[in-house]
Amino acid sequence: MSRIGKNPITVPAAVTVTVDGQNVSVKGPKGVLTLALVDEVSVSLEENGLTVTPRDETKRARSMWGTTRTNLANMVEGVEKGFAKNLEINGVGYRAQVQGKVLNLALGFSHDVNYAIPEGIEIKTPKQTEIAISGIDKQRVGQVAAEIRSYRPPEPYKGKGVKYAGEYIFRKEGKKK
Repeated sequence: MSRIGKNPITVPAAVTVTVDGQNVSVKGPKGVLTLALVDEVSVSLEENGLTVTPRDETKRARSMWGTTRTNLANMVEGVEKGFAKNLEINGVGYRAQVQGKVLNLALGFSHDVNYAIPEGIEIKTPKQTEIAISGIDKQRVGQVAAEIRSYRPPEPYKGKGVKYAGEYIFRKEGKKK
């Protein structure tokens, strides 16, 4: 029995959910998200919220039960409040700035890295060393943050690179004579 899957998803008043067979559409003040359900689970809309149930007792049905419930809960939260990730840039001469629909990153390479901002994602640079990524889809916000971080991940000796805000970088000691 899934401890996560059995909990109903409360739907706020500002959010409307429509279930059409195996397609679920969530509409809120920030936008619209849709999800195509797998065949092993079913979703029902009740007065206390959304309920996800497995169709049978196979291993895949039980594993998709909690996953589907979490994805739907993230969709409801995303269209109501949205999601955000913050990145920090550490290093001499390392900086970022948004130019139209492109994030320009100077990360110590011989060239600047230009990252095309995907549709549905908003990127701001309040300072040259901070990047704020926001959107309604939790998976896409996290994926964009991971892609930007992967251009220059933080190194363990001086901590230079792109890291998540609040991320702890384990430092190594340098060479000894």
